[in-house]
Amino acid sequence: MQQVLFYLSLSVILFTLVPLIRHDFWIFRVFEYPRLQKLVINLVLLVFHLIYFPLDLLGKVTFGLLIFNFIYLVYQVFPFTIFGKKQIVSARSAINDHNISLLIANVYQDNRQSDSYLKLIKKCDSDVVLMVETNIWWQKQMDVIADDYPYQLKIPLENTYGMIFYSRLPLRNGKINFLVKEDIPSIETEVQLKSGQWVKLYCLHPEPPVPQENPRSTERDKEILMVGKKAKNCELPVIVMGDLNDVAWSYTTELFGKISGLLDPRRGRGFFNSFNAKYFFLRFPLDHIFCSADFALSGIKRMENCGSDHFPMCVNLQFNPKVEQFNDEPVADQEDLALAQEKLNADVEN
Repeated sequence: MQQVLFYLSLSVILFTLVPLIRHDFWIFRVFEYPRLQKLVINLVLLVFHLIYFPLDLLGKVTFGLLIFNFIYLVYQVFPFTIFGKKQIVSARSAINDHNISLLIANVYQDNRQSDSYLKLIKKCDSDVVLMVETNIWWQKQMDVIADDYPYQLKIPLENTYGMIFYSRLPLRNGKINFLVKEDIPSIETEVQLKSGQWVKLYCLHPEPPVPQENPRSTERDKEILMVGKKAKNCELPVIVMGDLNDVAWSYTTELFGKISGLLDPRRGRGFFNSFNAKYFFLRFPLDHIFCSADFALSGIKRMENCGSDHFPMCVNLQFNPKVEQFNDEPVADQEDLALAQEKLNADVEN
């Protein structure tokens, strides 16, 4: 038992330290995901150490390392708990003409529960609907909402990276981009609020850094940061949404926030883990909606599962330039800018 505890303790400490090696190979990036899981395992191991482990030198050193590891993990997790500082303030009024509600759903391409998503769209009653992992079959099923959502951008694909976008608010300058790879699309458009204000909207679904998809995070990181740079240079209010295949606390997502100046409504409110819907202990926040500092948050909710391995996310934002002074806009320093440029200059494989 003592030997097992020792090796388990060593493993969880190692898995905590591995992401500090900022290499793009998947084995270094994948351990960024289970931060909360590592915290829970670390706590359980501390309890078992108190019960079973002898207080010899090895036991004391191992227990001490677990204590430091636990404190470090709590420090990492804290910003995404209800005790952390909110990055975006709450809106004082729930609904007005400056509001925009957005629904993001990774449907899982082989899933056939399209009726569940139609019910979800009706329930969420969002202004904008983005669905990813959508092919022609999914487009045909979802096109029944076309009368309610007459403004559309679609690129259904059979490679699990198709996207279909519906809006009941007017669009302009809509286009499909292939920012990094010729078979991985993204959407860029402008949407008009009921007040008449135009908002820039980017929709993403880059590849995850896993062996069966892409063994490195280079392409994902580059696409995310390209959009971050676009967002920073945009004169309009900005919203970025999609399945980024990256957790909210990874160094790439944090770098994206600093480069773009966009806010994460999760901070100070909870994890809102959207993946994996099928396994309770293996859940991470992968589906995101970020916004510029001239928005307040009217609501954020993880919706019910509709047969996918992702939970849909519904976020309601309110455009209000007066709140900009109260929002905690992230700022990039010279080191951040240099790292971002290095990733933007990285060679990718098509």
